[in-house]
Amino acid sequence: MFAPVCAVIPALDEEETIARVVMDVAPQVQEVVVVDNGSTDRTAAAAAAAGARVVCEPRRGYGAACHAGAVAVDSDAILLYLDGDGSDDPSALGDVLAPVASGRARLALGSRLRGRRGSCGLAPHQALANRAAAAMIRARWRVAVTDLGPVRAISRRDLLALDMRSRTYGWPLEMILKAARARLVIEEVAVAARPRGGGRSKVSGSLSAAARTAVRFGEAFLRYGL
Repeated sequence: MFAPVCAVIPALDEEETIARVVMDVAPQVQEVVVVDNGSTDRTAAAAAAAGARVVCEPRRGYGAACHAGAVAVDSDAILLYLDGDGSDDPSALGDVLAPVASGRARLALGSRLRGRRGSCGLAPHQALANRAAAAMIRARWRVAVTDLGPVRAISRRDLLALDMRSRTYGWPLEMILKAARARLVIEEVAVAARPRGGGRSKVSGSLSAAARTAVRFGEAFLRYGL
């Protein structure tokens, strides 16, 4: 049976980029849901004008926005997560969807680093943290992961069954760790990344934000990765 695909885009103060992201992904999915995570600009209005359904999640946190998007969509949907800053190349989204849509995998991850020698536009501390976390996952769970990027696909049913608890930037790592523990087939697909289309990164924009993300990663490993 055909499963509808819903793009879920968590967004915080992405007025400059969100409309273009929505228009780029819309032809590839049945619905686009933008989760406005308490923006102080016109993110929600710009997303709605571009054709997205806007869900408001005033509790700040990347995981909170991702969870709100999953709860809001059709129960049989495949969820396609991506960022609202324009850094995810839309040409590769179909490749990320394919493993889950075909039943070949239960979780598909888009890697900005697979097959690349450089950091693919990531800040140095981002690239280092990603590589370190991926190496730990490979060592403990034997899952061929190279990147903890935002682009990923999973059925709504599988995601809710993982009982995700993080409401912060620990969410992406928790998802992989819990999927590995549940023995779900995980497939990684190479994707391209671009410089963000505008605004400022909530993670790489400052060392303090990056440090908070590293702490969340550490918490996720302690809770779910051992």
